Amino acid sequence: MKFKYQRRKVSVGLEGEIYMSNLPGYHLAVMGATGAVGQQILKTLENRDFPIKKLTLLSSARSAGTEIEFKGQKITVQEAVPEAFEGVDIALFSAGGSISEKFAPEAVKRGAIVVDNTSAFRMDPEVPLVVPEVNEEAILKHNGIIANPNCSTIQMVAALEPIRQEYGLKKVIVSTYQAVSGAGAAAINEMKDQATAILNEQEFSPEILPVGGADKHYQIAFNVIPQIDQFAANGYTLEEMKMINETKKIMEMPELKVAATCVRLPVETGHSESVYIELDRNDVKVTDIQQILSVAPGLTVQDEPENQLYPMPAMAAGKEDVFIGRIRKDLDEDTGFHMWIVSDNLIKGAALNTIQIAESLIKLKVVTEK
Repeated sequence: MKFKYQRRKVSVGLEGEIYMSNLPGYHLAVMGATGAVGQQILKTLENRDFPIKKLTLLSSARSAGTEIEFKGQKITVQEAVPEAFEGVDIALFSAGGSISEKFAPEAVKRGAIVVDNTSAFRMDPEVPLVVPEVNEEAILKHNGIIANPNCSTIQMVAALEPIRQEYGLKKVIVSTYQAVSGAGAAAINEMKDQATAILNEQEFSPEILPVGGADKHYQIAFNVIPQIDQFAANGYTLEEMKMINETKKIMEMPELKVAATCVRLPVETGHSESVYIELDRNDVKVTDIQQILSVAPGLTVQDEPENQLYPMPAMAAGKEDVFIGRIRKDLDEDTGFHMWIVSDNLIKGAALNTIQIAESLIKLKVVTEK
């Protein structure tokens, strides 16, 4: 669902705020407005013409004072303090887990509903973890905070949910091929700098990847790193455990068998996933799955192997949908299928899903225009 509203007249108010005059709407705050995801949130808000009555942009003290353009107007970002959330209806957070842990309760205390894009609250049993195409109704159980899942989880569950509803689901094995933009702007710049240095036969010292506080940092240009985030005691990385645990929570299937291997590739934007699933039925054909996915919201099937048509991150970048292809039946397991899933990790994997949650708050009348 894409919201369409009458265009609003814009006027600039206090520092870090912008008013949409003469029309009802919502006071929206964006925490982490200067970051990569924050910037994409603002672009997506503008593209979807979200009904904003007042917009407050927040960041750390270091980034406060930055000017950001929204709907043709310059807004000065202000430093995040608890008082900044006074009167806010919906606060979209994308500034890191520790910031969310500090400020999300302050926003809720002042009456805002927080949609948090970090991992801070995802596995909290009191916090809904939501992909609107999968479990929109979970929003109604919120206690002030709604969590946005991990980017790689979002695209996978969005693709698997229509299949699960029709044929059941008992097992998922996923290998991800994740873009460096998932590690932030600094990682993108490092990849480009390393590629330039290698092509010019210059020396360099990796400093950014892998992320997660690891002692060692490896070259990402012309390389593949089988680690995203720190390793847990069970040998899986925290990124892999996020996918495993979040999938079970979103689908409300604690018994679902899920395994994940998460890998970083030298791709700027767009996560790719090789996914193997086992269904509850053994009479399902590839064409059945293609048909179900082709009519599901937010999904695009690109699956013509005879014409070499399949999803690729370079083609998915900048697009809202999750793309699915290479759907094929397993050669040994009657209930098993393989597929290839690709999505822009900064759009559907972060900004868009966050805003879709906010749109669902409106649709379900959890918040009302003032």
